[in-house]
Amino acid sequence: MQRARRAAPGPLPVLGLLLLGALPGLWTPEPRPAAGSPPGRWGWGRSPAARGEPGGGQKTFRALLAVPAAGREERGGGGRTSASAPPPAGGSPPVERGIFWSRELEEQVPPGFAAEEAAAWLAAARAARVSSLERGGCGRSSNRLARLSDGSRACVRYGINPEQIQGEALSYHLAGVLGMQERLPPMALALVEARGRQWEPVRDELRGSHWAEGAVVSLTRWVDNLTAVVAPAPWGAEPGAGRRLQPLSAGELGGLPPAQLVELVQWSDLILFDYLTANFDRLVSNLFSLQWDPRVMRRATSNLLRAPDGGLVFLDNEAGLVHGYRLLAMWDPYNEPLLRSVCVFREGTARRVAELHRRRSAAAELRRRYRAREPLWARLGFLSERQAELLQARVDFVHRHIAHCRAQAAAL
Repeated sequence: MQRARRAAPGPLPVLGLLLLGALPGLWTPEPRPAAGSPPGRWGWGRSPAARGEPGGGQKTFRALLAVPAAGREERGGGGRTSASAPPPAGGSPPVERGIFWSRELEEQVPPGFAAEEAAAWLAAARAARVSSLERGGCGRSSNRLARLSDGSRACVRYGINPEQIQGEALSYHLAGVLGMQERLPPMALALVEARGRQWEPVRDELRGSHWAEGAVVSLTRWVDNLTAVVAPAPWGAEPGAGRRLQPLSAGELGGLPPAQLVELVQWSDLILFDYLTANFDRLVSNLFSLQWDPRVMRRATSNLLRAPDGGLVFLDNEAGLVHGYRLLAMWDPYNEPLLRSVCVFREGTARRVAELHRRRSAAAELRRRYRAREPLWARLGFLSERQAELLQARVDFVHRHIAHCRAQAAAL
């Protein structure tokens, strides 16, 4: 289990950035769903390729590590590698100062859900009435797809227990504290009241849903035309063959197409975010499943989808912060090595982590944002004192890891 006081990362072999995509030149974008194809879990029709099924033409993924171990020789030569990768054809170097994505590369990352757009949707969703509730398309059978009176749609999540809804809400607002909320669909809490104005049009549907009167549910904006994302494949080895990432030279980043580099920028945020929230219901659960399913990494990553513009969408974060913190002993053996495998970061993300570390204010900042932006926050409450300590401890660990990566890059 992660403790409130944790030693700095040890002198493990330095792992660089997990690189999505196949070897340079082999990556193939996933096809868009065909018109009229049936919606999947979150409004996305999935072809065999999008599902990672045989015959879909989807390539497997490989890790490229942007900061090699000190003293490692460049492949094919006797000299040591540079901490900054050379530029891709026709562009500037993708990595600056050894551990930060270049500003030029960050500017190419799809904008996701802009703050103004998210605020407008949340205000409209809170004021709208629920016109209908439909089964399917939003995960487990207790959830519903809601059509709202303003014409929009939302997934209504009814948790198995309240801590799942609490985890979803707190993860959404922690993403805001970290400056990566644009990667998560807008989410608001709602109170189930059969005779209330919001739910009155679907009173009969509520009776059939078996939702408890007065329960808190989450409303998450429905997003169309999302496609599956296959995870990096270093963990896809056959059981017993070893799943350790093999570091490659930073120079190999320079040969990658810009689209792959742009996706890597988003993955570096995702892995950091999932470590802080202790979310085991995404890539970590796939890693765990390798022990009985050696092909799991060739299939879609749970709760991660890609928008038509290439932006990654971090969905279903209900395992984060609350439920995940109760299960640290089980899942940290997967979550921690995953974090250590990333040694290139968005500079803004690293800066926010450093500030939360310096001020020891992670829980306080999250609480302030949660209370200011979620009218129903008191219905679910906040983190316990122990959970708040764990959040700060994990921020501190990430900060030390980033410092470790920086020191390794400076030594090259």
